[in-house]
Amino acid sequence: MLVLVAPGQGAQTPGFLTPWLDLPGAADRIAAWSDAIELDLAHYGVKADADEIRDTAVAQPLLVAAGLLAASALADVSPGAVAGHSVGEITAAVFAGVLDDAAALGLVRTRGLAMADAAAIAETGMSALLGGEPEQVIAHLEGLGLTPANVNGAGQIVAAGTAAQLAALAEDKPEGVRRVVPLKVAGAFHTPHMASAVEALKAAAAGLSPADPVLPYVSNKDGAVVDSGDEVIARLVGQVANPVRWDLCMETFAARGATALIEVCPGGTLTGIAKRALPGVKTLALKTPDQLDDARSLAAEYSAA
Repeated sequence: MLVLVAPGQGAQTPGFLTPWLDLPGAADRIAAWSDAIELDLAHYGVKADADEIRDTAVAQPLLVAAGLLAASALADVSPGAVAGHSVGEITAAVFAGVLDDAAALGLVRTRGLAMADAAAIAETGMSALLGGEPEQVIAHLEGLGLTPANVNGAGQIVAAGTAAQLAALAEDKPEGVRRVVPLKVAGAFHTPHMASAVEALKAAAAGLSPADPVLPYVSNKDGAVVDSGDEVIARLVGQVANPVRWDLCMETFAARGATALIEVCPGGTLTGIAKRALPGVKTLALKTPDQLDDARSLAAEYSAA
């Protein structure tokens, strides 16, 4: 069974969109999406430097647009489940037929702006912890007032909180943790620090008309397969201020018999985790259109009938 996944913020790199714009119709689609959300996606995906695309209000729409371009080039692929990490859940909602492209881009534009505004209220951030037993790590983080914002599996947990709390973590690592790596993000995402963004997203979501998923949609909240479009949207809204449980998503992939996983552009992060957490599952990270034939071959071999 094939799983199709979309990465979250932090996967973007300067110029990553460049080769995708050579696909038939891709440049026109990016131009139309840019006009609709009033953000020059082509500029940010082709010419902007790392600092420019680190901006939450830019990175999130850019990632969703890139994922949709890659997925449209694999329109004949039949995954047995879909999922996305953090903002990638919006991309996955399009995979599953819950939202169309325009609705997804509008929603993610609101999300990015609202989360950027929320992050500006206080000096907050995130750090990745590598190693350690999850229960011990989470207890240690909570003792420092930090939130385990991303529980990714494969020995990786991302902590989020204030600058002072993260500084305390750097001085006092949990037992068994090999490294604490500060992440280049603008705020404490997936924590109560994002409460104002939840309200903004809730207002935007009220104008949507979601369809029920046509493919099994695996949610970051708890790894559950959600079969209601309204429930998918409700979870997308709440997810902004609650932890991403990617570990539970991968448990669901395994329980449903996953044998292959394709991560859409800009792939790499989620396939790296899957290689450690899902041994025996074939993985492919889509970085350029040159890999599309390999992706189709993998899908042909492992897609659910």
